[in-house]
Amino acid sequence: MGKRVALVLAGCGVFDGSEIHEASAALVHLSRGGAEVKIFAPNIEQRDVVNHLKGSPTEEKRNVLVESARLARGNIQDLAELKASEFDAVIFPGGFGVAKNLCSWAVDGTNCTVNEHVSSTLQAFHSAKKPIGLCCISPVLAAKVFPGCEVTVGQDKNVDGRFPDAETASAIAELGCKHVCKNVNESHVDKANKIVTTCAFMCKAPLHEIFDGIGTMVQEVLKLA
Repeated sequence: MGKRVALVLAGCGVFDGSEIHEASAALVHLSRGGAEVKIFAPNIEQRDVVNHLKGSPTEEKRNVLVESARLARGNIQDLAELKASEFDAVIFPGGFGVAKNLCSWAVDGTNCTVNEHVSSTLQAFHSAKKPIGLCCISPVLAAKVFPGCEVTVGQDKNVDGRFPDAETASAIAELGCKHVCKNVNESHVDKANKIVTTCAFMCKAPLHEIFDGIGTMVQEVLKLA
């Protein structure tokens, strides 16, 4: 029997929702790994809506669950309905929606609050000793909810201009967590907490390298499940 994995989305589109390539990569690798996947998102209003052509905010109002349904091909449930007892693992792709909709990191940084259903989901899987996979900016969720955990968002210095958001590693350390430097095609496994992280688009890298890095994260999650 394949592992049962919950995938949690934050909208649709890198600047105000889930990063589409990361979500797709996770789903492809989960499919290849024989996992049975169900997709969830919180039924809340987005913090903002960004015109992805212009890169600027608009006056629109959109719902995170409704927008995430685009990526899920309509087959999605409210995150409030997720029961950790029905799954072997949970995975969070990245994208600015994680830092805007699933928590307030984009505005408040280390002082952010985490959405109640996101926090309770993470805590439920952690308490049940079931693995949690996170990529791109999503590891900050674990850093906020699980002080002392180990995660990676890539490098802690902007090596060759490829890691423009390297200061995130320092912010994670400020929260009392350990940041582990990894390349884009690698992931880090915090064995004690069963948390698996990879940097994805936190690194300026070719798409196939990001795809491969997410693959290592998914593989490690499935091994731990």
